[in-house]
Amino acid sequence: MADLKLGKLPDRTPVKLAITITPDLQASLQSYAELYASAYGVEEPVADLIPAMLAAFLESDRSFTRARDIAQRGQK
Repeated sequence: MADLKLGKLPDRTPVKLAITITPDLQASLQSYAELYASAYGVEEPVADLIPAMLAAFLESDRSFTRARDIAQRGQK
């Protein structure tokens, strides 16, 4: 097998997830989408913003990142 710098790409198959949220959270998400449109001049549906918001939240949680890294090292 060739020794490539680029490793095998991870699974990129989208996963559909259905959730139920409170009316207050829906209103906040809609307000965020409006502010996003005002800031960037592009209207994005709330459903398109949520995955990026969740990814940013998880990446910014240092305790989660540390624990996940430790768990992944333990599995190897």
